[in-house]
Amino acid sequence: MLDTTGAWLLTQLRRHGAAGAGSFVGASSKHQTLLARIDEYEPADLPPQHTDNFLIAPFIALGRTVIDASKDVVSVNATQGHLIGAFWRTATFQSPLRLASFVEQFEQIILRAIPIVALISLVVGAIITQQTILQLRNFGAAILVVDLAAILMFREIGVLLAAIMVAGRSGSAITAEIGSMRIREEFDALRVMGVDPYQALLLPRALALIVGLPLLAFVGSMAGLAGAILVAKAYGGIPIEVFVIRLQDAMTITSVAVGLLKSPFMGLLIGLIASVEGMKVQGSSESLGRRTTSSVVKSIFVVIVADGLFAIFFAAIGF
Repeated sequence: MLDTTGAWLLTQLRRHGAAGAGSFVGASSKHQTLLARIDEYEPADLPPQHTDNFLIAPFIALGRTVIDASKDVVSVNATQGHLIGAFWRTATFQSPLRLASFVEQFEQIILRAIPIVALISLVVGAIITQQTILQLRNFGAAILVVDLAAILMFREIGVLLAAIMVAGRSGSAITAEIGSMRIREEFDALRVMGVDPYQALLLPRALALIVGLPLLAFVGSMAGLAGAILVAKAYGGIPIEVFVIRLQDAMTITSVAVGLLKSPFMGLLIGLIASVEGMKVQGSSESLGRRTTSSVVKSIFVVIVADGLFAIFFAAIGF
């Protein structure tokens, strides 16, 4: 047996004049042909690696980033179209909703995230209240911390913290699950069996995020308000009864509605980005880890940007 590597080694020995390597003896016709072809090859020097000018390198990196972002927008829109189609088929009873999968995802993504979201929101609410009281005390208006805590927690902080925690905790898990399925070619197996992967895998996860994130946002807002009450009592000397009475005047249904209206859109964005990044896994553990990291970073960035856009929109319409 003589393969290409062996023929190349023998040819190199003969070229460099090694002892006893002047000619080949006993080679078959196939081996002689292979050795002759290898002997005809003359290795050429590789061209020097091209390096970009350091002045234009930032612009090249910026261009590649813009192109990658454009591709991500197209992929997100395509995935959204597939999910809308799957939801339409479910709503029109053409395809059944996998209720068991939806309930399992709701438990994993939403219910099991309640303790950590409540704890983080309570701590953040306490910190914000403490710093606010410290500043308002200089103006003799420490009682206004109730208004600030109520409006801020329900309109912004509660939903934002819940979305960030879900993006880091569950968005990464969705990307890892879908990426592992891509590596094991389970998506192709589902298509061969006539099952739509978007209907079976992605739709239950997206629905769990859309339906459950408002619940997490409300729990986080209430926990942040509880932290504000504790700090206002211990640090600001505001009795709980006074805090509650002031809260009744400061809190409106509009503040609660703003947070609850934003959260389903944020859940959809997290699900779309996590699904798209999972579909990009190429087949190695390195690719899986890279896409999981990218999913968390992009989801948190998009959630924060979306929250800012919602804030501008609601302020413009006076809501």
